[in-house]
Amino acid sequence: MELHFECDGGLGSKAALGLIVLQADETIEKEFRPLFDLDGVVLYHARIPSDPEVTEETLMRMKEQLTDTAALLPRNRPLDVIGYACTSASTVIGSQAVEIDVRKAHPDARVTNPAAAVVAALKHLGVSKVGVVTPYIAEVSDAVVELLRKQGLDPVKVGSFGQSEEATVARIAPRSVELAVQMIGEDPQVEAVFASCTNLRTLPVIDACEKKLGKPVISSNLALAWHMMKLAGIKTTGLGPGKLFES
Repeated sequence: MELHFECDGGLGSKAALGLIVLQADETIEKEFRPLFDLDGVVLYHARIPSDPEVTEETLMRMKEQLTDTAALLPRNRPLDVIGYACTSASTVIGSQAVEIDVRKAHPDARVTNPAAAVVAALKHLGVSKVGVVTPYIAEVSDAVVELLRKQGLDPVKVGSFGQSEEATVARIAPRSVELAVQMIGEDPQVEAVFASCTNLRTLPVIDACEKKLGKPVISSNLALAWHMMKLAGIKTTGLGPGKLFES
């Protein structure tokens, strides 16, 4: 028996998004899920091979995999925005290079990453003096700090957990992240705090940190979600925690 059917626009009638997630990342999908649970919005994931150790050398290796990984995202309809979910690799590879490689597979998509998104978020909030919390070893933390400086921001206080293993970063307790953000943010020079790394669990502590400090607190995941929504034309007000989603 041949059955009759009709077609509609499918999922993503308002926005179809793609996310390139590190093989070693255990956090971002959990943090993104409630943010993108929106009518007419769909978020597709693809995993990119990544090293369990985070160094400048291992981060740069991912550049060779970006186009092939992006090609694994659905291509039956154009994606509106694709996010490459690695702050440190985006910093080392460079946002422009990331965009070029992703768009080889999805030429019509707008492309962002946490490094670009954080800069956009800080400038949107009108702050320049930033406190930075990272989980990285010194060479990777220094690269993130230098990126902020090149974008006209002033990282006035920086703290790091000093870890190179992704598995360890994913297991840093949110309470430790909260205390670190508050310690860095208590400096009177700091206008906002940035907690770097998509594998760091940050969204559960954003509101508590902002309440304690009276300052904006953003993280890689928070900024990336916000920027992807902005680029897709999604109204962001109230869709996530913190001052970034209030503005």
